[in-house]
Amino acid sequence: MNVTASRPSCYGQLDKVFPMQADGLRRTPEPCVPCPHKTECLREAAEGRGRLAMAEERINRAYASGSMGFFDRWLQKKTIARKKSEETD
Repeated sequence: MNVTASRPSCYGQLDKVFPMQADGLRRTPEPCVPCPHKTECLREAAEGRGRLAMAEERINRAYASGSMGFFDRWLQKKTIARKKSEETD
């Protein structure tokens, strides 16, 4: 049996399986809860391309809450931008 063929089309797509809510946090939508692929799907979404987007979101929340200073934020965002450019090359 081909495991890839049995996965839904939304598998591993961060914005579909773990979308940003109005409060600025990500949550699993109700249709994904009973899915047998949920755990692996969320893991792949968070470790794949979505890992850099989620890291940026954490940095922005930390800066907004005051638990991270400007220089640390700048340095971490610069590192993420470099990683993004390496992935596209």
